[in-house]
Amino acid sequence: MSDTTQNTPSVVERTRLVSADAPVVGVHFLDRTAAFVLGEEHVVLASGKDDEKRVAVHAGGILSSASDGLWVITGGDDGKVFVTGATGESKLVATDAKRRWIDHVATGPDGALAWSAGKSAYAMVGKGDPKTVEVPSTVGGLAFAPKGVRVAVAHYNGVSMWFPNAQSAPQLLEWKGSHHHVAFSGNGQFLVTAMQEPTLHGWRLVDSKHMRMSGYSARVRSFGWTAGGKWLATSGSEQLVLWPFQGKDGPMGKQPKMFAAFAVRATCIACHPKQEVVAVGYADGTILLVRVEDGAEVLGKKPGQGAVSAMGWDEAGTLLAWGTEAGEAGVIDLA
Repeated sequence: MSDTTQNTPSVVERTRLVSADAPVVGVHFLDRTAAFVLGEEHVVLASGKDDEKRVAVHAGGILSSASDGLWVITGGDDGKVFVTGATGESKLVATDAKRRWIDHVATGPDGALAWSAGKSAYAMVGKGDPKTVEVPSTVGGLAFAPKGVRVAVAHYNGVSMWFPNAQSAPQLLEWKGSHHHVAFSGNGQFLVTAMQEPTLHGWRLVDSKHMRMSGYSARVRSFGWTAGGKWLATSGSEQLVLWPFQGKDGPMGKQPKMFAAFAVRATCIACHPKQEVVAVGYADGTILLVRVEDGAEVLGKKPGQGAVSAMGWDEAGTLLAWGTEAGEAGVIDLA
């Protein structure tokens, strides 16, 4: 499309605004309750038409968040890890012994949790004390494999593949450079990281074969697989970039699809849980809903104050919550 959204179909009128009043660093759904993780101290829970609850969780900045649909897990610069439920109850999970910042958190199968502080990664799987592993440098990202208890720990020069319940050392997937956000494909066959440079790196896990996805104008800070796992949708350019993952070779030797060209950079993406639709947030606050089949667009949010910094769908795919760096927030009801 052109740099204007004037003639684009719109669902903006279906938005319920939420009083975040602070930068939003994460958005998650607990059933139909939207949880907005703020940059300082609080989580705002929004359910129904008017019900909002502001919950004080951390004593300082919130650096990371994730959710398994039952709880939101958060890590803060107070060195603590909390889980918060839909009714506002918060429970302390861990306190770092050295009071280091909790840079990253992740959720896994059957209530498993992981978090990191400095070079240390921790995982709590089932009952018992957390397991820990040291990696070569500061942890850049964490992700659980879709099945089984294996944790990918991104760091400088690669990713350590860690089985918390095993005695063996982690398997190292090497690639020079600084690796950050990390994610497994839904079928568990691929692993992808966002690097400090404007590029993605990936591995086919069966044989550790490398995949390199480049051509971005900025560092990729948000990515995810579409429903069914056929495409990897990414930010980092002035359009939505979709890498093909239909075959056993992933995107190797293939070109990406590119939709929703815009005047400013895409900063955040959220893939619909059931359909091949991607919500794309931009640096000027605009949100577009893009259908992968043909690139058809629907306007979800008009430009505003601050870049879109977080988005999330509910499990049914009928609610889309969003937040911005300037503290705007809302929930779009698409039912």
